[in-house]
Amino acid sequence: MTCHIGNPAGAGPDASGYTHLVTGAKTRRAGAFKTTDQISALLRLSAGDFRSGKFKMLLYRFIADTIPAVNACLWTWVRLAAAPGRYEVASNAETTSAAKAEERLEHLADSMFANVSGSPVGLNSFLPAVLNSLFRDGLFGGFLTVHGDASGVDRFVPIDSKNVYIDTSSRHRRLYLENETARIDLQRPDFYFIPLNGDLHQPLGRSVLQAIPFVAYIEQQLADDMRRASHNAGFHRLHVKLTPPERMSGESDSAYVDRINEYFDATVTMIRSCEVDDNPVTWDNVAIEHIGPDNVRGVTNSWFFNHRAMVEEICAGTNLAPFLLGYSYGATNTWSGFKFDIVMRQVRSIQAEIARFLEWIGNIDLALAGLKTTCRFVFDNSFAYQAADQMKVESGRVDNILKLYQAGLLDEKTARQKAEVLL
Repeated sequence: MTCHIGNPAGAGPDASGYTHLVTGAKTRRAGAFKTTDQISALLRLSAGDFRSGKFKMLLYRFIADTIPAVNACLWTWVRLAAAPGRYEVASNAETTSAAKAEERLEHLADSMFANVSGSPVGLNSFLPAVLNSLFRDGLFGGFLTVHGDASGVDRFVPIDSKNVYIDTSSRHRRLYLENETARIDLQRPDFYFIPLNGDLHQPLGRSVLQAIPFVAYIEQQLADDMRRASHNAGFHRLHVKLTPPERMSGESDSAYVDRINEYFDATVTMIRSCEVDDNPVTWDNVAIEHIGPDNVRGVTNSWFFNHRAMVEEICAGTNLAPFLLGYSYGATNTWSGFKFDIVMRQVRSIQAEIARFLEWIGNIDLALAGLKTTCRFVFDNSFAYQAADQMKVESGRVDNILKLYQAGLLDEKTARQKAEVLL
């Protein structure tokens, strides 16, 4: 495919390729980027012809919106990966350039993304949107826009993932964005595309929900069967049996029927008026039974274990451990910590791709501003990732400094300097 996956389309292998924007070719090269209004005009899309892959994305979105376990899995992945982060200027930058670059990058982080009303909401809302599309649809892409005078980056405009497809009719596969009347070639320097676990067979990426539609259907069918069974059986219904009284001597047929019906109506009225803590009082010709399974606990437990197995299958299909969603079945702390460590390692691998994408935006903004420096984006996972263990390590370091000072191996000035580093 001629479109670079995980790189700005058309960019060369040199990570500093955008620094040529600073040279005399700045105006000519910046012309490859569009303003926000120009890109918005291109994105008025409504695909009428579903190509390969679109049905799957629509199914994944429906599943994520309607099945609680799947929604919880997707929500957990997105929130774990969308950790707080910040831009950092390259360490080799000059002091003056570094200060200007930090100011621009801070402004960029607050304005690079806008909500549906056009208000800038920054990285706090941008990262969840990126990761939600990446995990749910298997890919994320969009256009980077610049200001009208090419003085810097305006914002990043995401696209709807289901409208992206690959044209394989030519020798080189190319990415396109489908329009009602035309298609937009995505082999362009202002477009960025991230597939999740993309390969030769699935270049558009793999959704994290790809393995669960069949299991999710079984889980929903099981829940619906339980609902219908509970509704029909009532757990439990009372069954009242009345034995008709004996016919009196000389009693006519109509009088006998009226007396039976009156007795029946009185019994029905009495049963209906019974509260939860009331007890019915009847003659010995009335029998009260219940309709339902004999072993209620056994039936309930059987349904619970079957449903739990389906939920665990859904969690496993999305590469999550059940206890991360609150389904804890007595797992030890050591085992839970081990599983969480595995999940966070996966999160960090995803964050590496997102960091590269954000660095691409930041470096272009710095180049358009004429600053000869680069940046990097760093995620802070300390809050969620082994926060308790990190506090123990820091406490141990403080104790070591105090012990070294008390033993006379460190003077007060050196001990203070080491303590300030930890704060």
